[in-house]
Amino acid sequence: MRRRLEFVLVWTLVKLLGLPPRGIARGAGALVGRVALLLTPRLRRAGHRNLALAFPQKTAAERQQVLRKLYRNLGWLLAEFCQMPRYTPGMTNSFIRYEGLEHYLAARDQGKGVLILTGHLGAWELSSFYHSLMGYPMSIVIRRLDNPLVDHLVNQIRCLHGNQVLHKDDFARGLLASMRRGETVGILMDTNMTPPQGAFVDFFGHPACTGSGMARVAMKTGAQVLPGFLLWEESTQQYVLRFGASLNLARSGDVEADAVAHTALFTKGIEDYIRQYPDQWLWLHRRWKTRPQGDAAIYT
Repeated sequence: MRRRLEFVLVWTLVKLLGLPPRGIARGAGALVGRVALLLTPRLRRAGHRNLALAFPQKTAAERQQVLRKLYRNLGWLLAEFCQMPRYTPGMTNSFIRYEGLEHYLAARDQGKGVLILTGHLGAWELSSFYHSLMGYPMSIVIRRLDNPLVDHLVNQIRCLHGNQVLHKDDFARGLLASMRRGETVGILMDTNMTPPQGAFVDFFGHPACTGSGMARVAMKTGAQVLPGFLLWEESTQQYVLRFGASLNLARSGDVEADAVAHTALFTKGIEDYIRQYPDQWLWLHRRWKTRPQGDAAIYT
């Protein structure tokens, strides 16, 4: 019964925010974000702690301003997700554009598969959807939602234009098969992991346990790895789906050392984008929760 009620609430929210014009839906989403900022003190504390670690020079007021904009962006993303079933290529021309699409096309044309290095930055749900809407369907690695009814509803929207989902709890085989078929897979690589799936690499000057699966798959298959983020540009009031050039993955002959080195390279790439758009990253996530042995806990 609880799962059914949750599903009805989510379905109703999707329908309500999907009905009005996009501008009104985004305004309502921003309002939801402002309310959520007030109602989630534990997440706010994690956000302040993360920002203090990443940007120790920022004052408490500056950190609070970053979090206000983050909650606004999350509200916008909620609205965009609910609006996505209505989107057409022509409709999105006014508020989304590509930058660096040639990097993606060049990587795809290598024929060994493409791994999109991405994270919870900007409008990550809209990014893969827009890419599929424009004729470039891909697979996305996700964690199953606790409620299977909601999980099915969310995945239906994600996959309206040919996208597929690979679940984190059983994605290795599917990921390798996708690379062998020359397909594209996006991986959110900015979440806390635990050993042995994760390796400690530097992230904003602190060791962060980070999944090394992307590096291992890239080495095994020869797939191209390139960053891809859908970022909000205040100056133009548009989203930009920005692809960087393929990353150069040097090989030393030591597979384990290379996996860690490449994971560190990927993490540094994500950090560079976050530094450019600090109010668009998910600071609410306890990114440094897993600590090296002997290190004190960061979160209380």
